[in-house]
Amino acid sequence: QMKVSSRRCDSSRLNSAAGETFALLFDCDGVIIETEELHRLAYNAAFNEFNLQIGDEPVEWTVEYYHVLQNTVGGGKNKMFFHFRETKGAFPTSEDGKPAPTTPEGEQDLVDRLQARKTDLYKELIAEKAMARPGVLELMDQALADPTIKVGVCSASTKEAVTKVLDVTLGEERRNKLDVCILGDDVAKLKPDPLIYTTAAERINIDPSRCVVVEDSIVGLKAAKGAGMRCVITYTTSTEREDFYGLGADAKVPELGSRGVSLDMIFGPMKTELDAEILAGVKD
Repeated sequence: QMKVSSRRCDSSRLNSAAGETFALLFDCDGVIIETEELHRLAYNAAFNEFNLQIGDEPVEWTVEYYHVLQNTVGGGKNKMFFHFRETKGAFPTSEDGKPAPTTPEGEQDLVDRLQARKTDLYKELIAEKAMARPGVLELMDQALADPTIKVGVCSASTKEAVTKVLDVTLGEERRNKLDVCILGDDVAKLKPDPLIYTTAAERINIDPSRCVVVEDSIVGLKAAKGAGMRCVITYTTSTEREDFYGLGADAKVPELGSRGVSLDMIFGPMKTELDAEILAGVKD
């Protein structure tokens, strides 16, 4: 049984010469499934279990505030550090009066433990509620069936969390066909740093200019453009007002399914000219 791996998973798809090959790389959270609210609920449940308090206030992330975090900071631990250091200027007490940590090591330990518990709670929510966003699996299946397109998933979330999402939404057979799968634990810097995407391009041996990324957030868009890749945004209700085109997005659509986005709409123009307009007549 094959596990999610950052190696090529299906050698039969590697026959075409790299010069004729393109890559389609998917972010996971918000792209393959709408996960933002599940993450928020899992964080709040973990904060509640740990009885986190700053002053007399329990630590809780509202829908609006989580949108801000989503579009500012990549990765869960970074979000917590940002909240405690930047937003609140203080770390919380925990577990019935345990004082707030005062050393970097103590702060890291608290955040590590919170993230571990949050991941478990998140996996429980995923098992109950996960469904693929409209059109994603159809597009992925078209790409997997095309020997000239490499397909991958690149997510800032932890391996444990993403593996659960991919199991539930893609299923094992589809997951094993992925050419590359790079997760937050695999790279030293998270989005908006481009490292996750440059690493993916190296692993599948394809020039970044021949890679198209499907993302849903500003953080992900910056990572894709920083890596020198094209980027299609499938926005959500929390990100629809962001200036994606101003930050270099090549196309944006509300759902891949609602616009009937196909492989040919993306890669057809690029086969003639690498920097050709993609999703013409379909994108917002």
